[in-house]
Amino acid sequence: MFIDFGVIARKEAQLSDIQGQYTHQDLINATNEMIDTVLAMVRDLPDSYVSFQPVDSQAQDNAAATEAEKDLAWNLGHVVVHLTASGEEAAAQGAQLARGVPVRARNRYEVPWEMVTTTAQLIHRLEESRRMRLAYLNAWPDEPHYELLHDKGLEHYGAINCVGFTLLGLKHDADHLGQIAEIIAQARAAEV
Repeated sequence: MFIDFGVIARKEAQLSDIQGQYTHQDLINATNEMIDTVLAMVRDLPDSYVSFQPVDSQAQDNAAATEAEKDLAWNLGHVVVHLTASGEEAAAQGAQLARGVPVRARNRYEVPWEMVTTTAQLIHRLEESRRMRLAYLNAWPDEPHYELLHDKGLEHYGAINCVGFTLLGLKHDADHLGQIAEIIAQARAAEV
């Protein structure tokens, strides 16, 4: 039951329009499927692929830690720590809304990407993220506050609730799958 975010990408709908289609259990299943998908992509890669420097003419990170990193193409380690941090933040904020607590600020931590240099570290980071995201989903009360909405800074997604916030993290993960595949393809081509 992998969630198709195509309607969002094509701007036919916002996350707020589709959040009512998914249950709490759907979010648990989709979280496991997403982590399994990324693991399947990276599990058997040589360590050299993790820090391989790809070419990416679209690279632009306005939130980069330094000016030098602003236009730096992300390596595989960077992408994985970024997507896991974003997924964890979204799951945490989804749990917060589910419990009836408004989201007032971001609560994000990203493992330093420069420290992730092996496939074993990628796998560990993904499994750790799965555990954390599922813990946030398990923190939902039996009767979530679906009526509590958040839209500050998320105008193009609409007013989202606890389901929508969790979907936001999964959508973000899905948005990076093509990037992961491209980095792997470039690393393979560089071996030849």
